[in-house]
Amino acid sequence: MNMNVSNRELMMTLGIAARQAAGLLALAPAQQKNEALLAMAAKIRRSAADILSENQRDLANAAAKDLKASFIDRLTLTEPRLEAMAQGLEEIAALPDPVGQVMAKWTRPNGLEISRVRVPIGVIGVIYESRPNVTADAGGLCLKSGNAAILRGGSDGFHSSAAIIACLQRGLDIAGLPRTAIQMVPNADRDCVGLMLEGLNGTLDLIVPRGGKSLVARVQQDARVPVFSHLEGICHVYVDKAADPDMAKAIVLNAKMRRTGVCGSAETILIDREAAERNLKPIIRTLIDAGCEVRGDAQSMAADPRVKQASEEDWGTEYVDAIVSMKVVDGIGDAMAHIARYGSQHTDSIVTEDEAAATRFLTQVDSAIVLHNASTQFADGGEFGFGAEIGIATGKLHARGPVGVEQLTTFKYQVRGSGQTRP
Repeated sequence: MNMNVSNRELMMTLGIAARQAAGLLALAPAQQKNEALLAMAAKIRRSAADILSENQRDLANAAAKDLKASFIDRLTLTEPRLEAMAQGLEEIAALPDPVGQVMAKWTRPNGLEISRVRVPIGVIGVIYESRPNVTADAGGLCLKSGNAAILRGGSDGFHSSAAIIACLQRGLDIAGLPRTAIQMVPNADRDCVGLMLEGLNGTLDLIVPRGGKSLVARVQQDARVPVFSHLEGICHVYVDKAADPDMAKAIVLNAKMRRTGVCGSAETILIDREAAERNLKPIIRTLIDAGCEVRGDAQSMAADPRVKQASEEDWGTEYVDAIVSMKVVDGIGDAMAHIARYGSQHTDSIVTEDEAAATRFLTQVDSAIVLHNASTQFADGGEFGFGAEIGIATGKLHARGPVGVEQLTTFKYQVRGSGQTRP
């Protein structure tokens, strides 16, 4: 009981401090925020050895738990990944400041001048699991968009995230901004997640969960404040009858196997029946040779004896592993029907040289991200030019797709008059 009281007091203190910091950040000039971001990047580079040492502590604990390879991959930091983290902060600094941007402006017949202007959301809580890079991405994006952040990373990456947070807060110090603008929940107690979902007595304005299905489902079910999230990344690649065979093989291989643990990894490959003879065997062989298990329908199994039989459950499974399901479909209409039934409205791609088919797919597939002749692994804020992302949103209100600095703002209307009164 005392622990619960202690956690509640701790989290309320974080919330109050974040609310105060958010008021200052909303007024901070772009130059000051950018100075902090650049200082954060420099500090991460200088502290690489310390961060990697702390990451080794997390990896040793994860190994003792016998966690699967995809989880370990997401948890692992390397010098190139730290450099990418630092570059991400520098790219965020280089972005235009969204705060204060005039989104639209018009004058009414009565002379009132109305402007729609971007403003920060306020205090954003980010709950994530085994990705330490989210610490830097989330902190940097929230800062650039004028929001204070309360970060709650998973227990498996606790030491790594704490080392990164120290770098971010040092950057805030250098720029003269409050270090409470980016705070980390200082323990791994699950009670703290519940307190964040309650909204910290009104101090939290938005929650962004980034992790596995169980985490996101809990947040969506229990949160009392707005949520940006996706529950699953059940992504598809549809190889149309007009696809270039070599391009199809390359895209499917990259979409599935570049990194199997990311949410943009393809989980189901759909092959047009009219070109199955040309595409099915080579794609299956390419995947299996790369170490991917293929679970398929009857025609896929007939094409290669190494293909295992797919169950009904496979079509709706996010494997987050080197496993993919394979199905032969009767053209683009059947492919889109399959995606509508089993997909998660995250990311889906068509490979085709038929522009009409591509346009139909891009227009009619109801997902946050749809691609033509490109890998689903491009479902990433950095690849979209956002500098980084705080997550992928598959809802339809306010933000959809990669959540970058613009999506972390809302807007208000500024109305200028010259003495008008309403009759």
